[in-house]
Amino acid sequence: MTRRIRAILVFTVILAVILVGRLAWVQIVWGPDLAAQAQEQRARVYTEPARRGTVVDRSGNELAYTMYARSLTVSPNVLRDELREQQDLEMRVEGDAEEHSPEQYNAELNTRVTAVLEDMATRIPQMISETGASSDDVDDSEILDKLQADSSYEVLVRNVDPDVAVEIAQEFHGVAADHQNIRQYPNGAVGENVLGRVSMDGQGQFGFETSADSLLSGINGRSTEDVATTGQAIPGTLRDVVPAVDGQDVRLTLDIDLQTYLQQLLEQAKTNSGAESAEAVVLDVETAEILAMANTDTIDPNGDIEEQLADGKDFENKSISHPYEPGSVAKIITAAATINEGLTTPDEVHQVPGTIDMAGVTVGDAWEHGVLPYTTTGIFGKSSNVGTLMLAERLGEEKFAEYLADFGLGAPTGVELPNESAGLLPPLEQWSGGTFANLPIGQGMSWTTLQMASVYQAIANEGERIEPRIVADVEGADGSDGDAGEAVEDNLPESTQVISPEAARTVTDMFRATMQTDPAGGDQSGTAGASAIEGYQTSGKTGTAQKVDEDTGAYSNSEYWITFAGIAPADDPRFVVAVMVDNPARGVMEGGAGGQSAGPIFQAVASWLLDRDNIPPSPETEPLVLQR
Repeated sequence: MTRRIRAILVFTVILAVILVGRLAWVQIVWGPDLAAQAQEQRARVYTEPARRGTVVDRSGNELAYTMYARSLTVSPNVLRDELREQQDLEMRVEGDAEEHSPEQYNAELNTRVTAVLEDMATRIPQMISETGASSDDVDDSEILDKLQADSSYEVLVRNVDPDVAVEIAQEFHGVAADHQNIRQYPNGAVGENVLGRVSMDGQGQFGFETSADSLLSGINGRSTEDVATTGQAIPGTLRDVVPAVDGQDVRLTLDIDLQTYLQQLLEQAKTNSGAESAEAVVLDVETAEILAMANTDTIDPNGDIEEQLADGKDFENKSISHPYEPGSVAKIITAAATINEGLTTPDEVHQVPGTIDMAGVTVGDAWEHGVLPYTTTGIFGKSSNVGTLMLAERLGEEKFAEYLADFGLGAPTGVELPNESAGLLPPLEQWSGGTFANLPIGQGMSWTTLQMASVYQAIANEGERIEPRIVADVEGADGSDGDAGEAVEDNLPESTQVISPEAARTVTDMFRATMQTDPAGGDQSGTAGASAIEGYQTSGKTGTAQKVDEDTGAYSNSEYWITFAGIAPADDPRFVVAVMVDNPARGVMEGGAGGQSAGPIFQAVASWLLDRDNIPPSPETEPLVLQR
């Protein structure tokens, strides 16, 4: 063997050893990482969105539901790279690479890619507009900008009909038809302060949609599948399939018909009176279920949100989040406590002067008078501050503080809604003489409208306060109560026997005096005789609370919260209606009639309910004695 051949053999062996070693290195050392990278490049993880649960009212009318749709999405950077590879292949097959310089070839390649993008930007809107497949405006120039964007993800069009979206995705390379759920609110602004809304990504933003987000949203499913470089799925590679678990459906205690009526009534009252706002809550006496909870300037989630926000509308539920001083509507607590403790009777006569001094604080009635012989019923029917404080002194500070706590004041009600305020109630150890001169007449503490309704619900419900609730029941996605039903069962509202049933019935009957009229001269008339309902006994209390002047920090003599809380019918309590009108300039009725009182709103709502539910008229009773 010649030296030359020997050298060739040695070189060949060395080369073979190197190649084998290299191959072994790639297979053994790099192999697992390369295989993992290849798998990662081929694998696609798909998310199957869970359907968000439906929300209905107490009768099953839909308040919020989810409509299926698709979003057309794209990865612009990846799309352009893949289109460039496709056009490059076509041009090489056509022989264009040999006919152009590198600069000309690249320019032609860019021109072809741009032409494909422009064609997509033109035809996609055409396909959508021809079928009316999207509720969104589709602009071809906007789509082209997104296709040319330097990003890895863009949403071309939202809210596209699923069938049309799939057709577009199949026709245009790189476009995906992603699942999208559109939340619908068929009643517009009605009940929206309670419901809230969801964001574009399907998460609760306001109201019940936020507080019940985990219940409503469900759990997304997912799966993994390998795809070829062409984007085609590789058969038999589907794996790791986890099905979606849809959200649970919720039935609220709201009555959509009552809610609609109440919101319209409040908006009219605000306009008629020139008030800053108005709000009201209606409770079922026996269950403390919230039948309606409304405030003015509630936003319509189906409209232009930015424009409505600029007009002063919002998603807030002020009935639970904005406390205020209740005024004389709070006097019912002093009445309930003193009757329950046996410290007075409805017919006891009190010689009530025009003013009273309590620990150096002088408090007077809203009108000047000398000593008047008011009965206990008359003190509250006439809304005498002095008479109320005379009774409160019999009760004492500590006992009065206990009743405030038992009525749930100074603490949130626990309703299943976000951003609930506890109100403001100073702790007993911080009270002074001036404090006890204010609290029994509804000053120096703050309530929400829901808390006000809750106090009157306790009186109407034979002295038992039940925590107000907005959720009636929850149903699993499969139609069964399941765990959700058990969860609600475990979260039943707590109750507190605040006063005895006998005392509660006595107080309810006493507060009929507020709406009593006396044609003979007025001595036996209450403060809201015009708010009575013909044929029915009704019980309630007016309130006028001075707002705090922001400039001086003292009570204002020109700005007020006007409140009213009432029970209908008083002889067989079914409903509690609590109302607050913020600083009205005139009456809440058409043309500013009705006086600066929230009583006419109670009258309208209670009349509507009594008529709608065919409640039989109340038996006739003897007039109450307010003044001897």
